[in-house]
Amino acid sequence: MKIILFLSLSFLLLPVIVNSQTDAIRTKQFNLTKGVALSGYDPVSYYNGKPFKGKSNISYSYKNVVYYFADQQDLEKFKQNPAGYEPQYGGWCAYAMGNTGEKVEVDPETYKIINGKLYLFYNKYFNNTLKSWNKNESYLMQHADANWQKTFH
Repeated sequence: MKIILFLSLSFLLLPVIVNSQTDAIRTKQFNLTKGVALSGYDPVSYYNGKPFKGKSNISYSYKNVVYYFADQQDLEKFKQNPAGYEPQYGGWCAYAMGNTGEKVEVDPETYKIINGKLYLFYNKYFNNTLKSWNKNESYLMQHADANWQKTFH
């Protein structure tokens, strides 16, 4: 009887344990600045045409990744579809992920929305990788998707 009860409880707790481990791995994969995604930029603001810095007092944690929002309205939009607003490749440079499979920092104001998804790019020291991405987007996106799945999942 005790064994049956133990096994029953184990199966009930298994999804909780797996989700916790998955969330912890996810946190390690994401490009976080002091524990916050997008360097504190509001993820919804990218879809409104211009990214804005969020406020630390308007924040939300989705699967262990913290996001800041410019206002309560953006927070509510995010809560309705968090996965739809998250950056691709954990917020790392899309060009680097497609070109070499590496995690490279980004300029949170250098971005592109493609098919409703947010892609971020490195843009420092006269090297704007969005320009390089645009020259070969289809190839780089295909390779970035494969590199992200192979290396980080």
